[in-house]
Amino acid sequence: MDIQFHGANCVTVSTKQVRLVFDDNLASLGGKPVSREGDVCLFTSAHPERVKGAKMTIDIPGEYEVSGVNIRGVQTRAHMDTDKERNATMYKVTMGDVKILVIGHIYPKLSESRLEDIGLVDVLLIPVGGTGYTMDPVGALQVVKEIEPKVFIPTHYADKELAYEVPQQSLDDALKAFGMEPKEVTKKFQFKAAEATDTTQLVVLEKV
Repeated sequence: MDIQFHGANCVTVSTKQVRLVFDDNLASLGGKPVSREGDVCLFTSAHPERVKGAKMTIDIPGEYEVSGVNIRGVQTRAHMDTDKERNATMYKVTMGDVKILVIGHIYPKLSESRLEDIGLVDVLLIPVGGTGYTMDPVGALQVVKEIEPKVFIPTHYADKELAYEVPQQSLDDALKAFGMEPKEVTKKFQFKAAEATDTTQLVVLEKV
């Protein structure tokens, strides 16, 4: 199982049998899309159009299974929702014994029922760019502390190659706010349970 980061909130999670692509909205930001034929394309906010050539396009909560991978979409409050709205979807992906949670632009206060829905997480991918558009590093760290993953990976921060609707904070600023040194900086991450500790570790994925 490999995890790679492509900019914004777009990440891919791959096995030999299937590739999951999350939030490939890169074309709308001036970047190049990464989705290709046969991918399973998932979006953390509404995306009514099916991705051309995709095996599946998912943008709503529910239970899904493809090529031996279990995917559970959990409905939650988006960052800019009102208190009663729930327009975002988090995805918990189970590949063998590894549990991955991909969240988009969510409101950084999760209820006890949402935390119970999420359960145990090995790897958490979480936006950190802030400025009112998504979680800032403080909100992201709050979510990390609530979920207690083995590893968390920051996404959606300033990128000179992408034209964000709202300017984002830099990764360096986020790392300073976390007050943590990355365990690893890599272009491709593979979670190894034997290397996990009781303390949550920070991994930085270089954009590919």
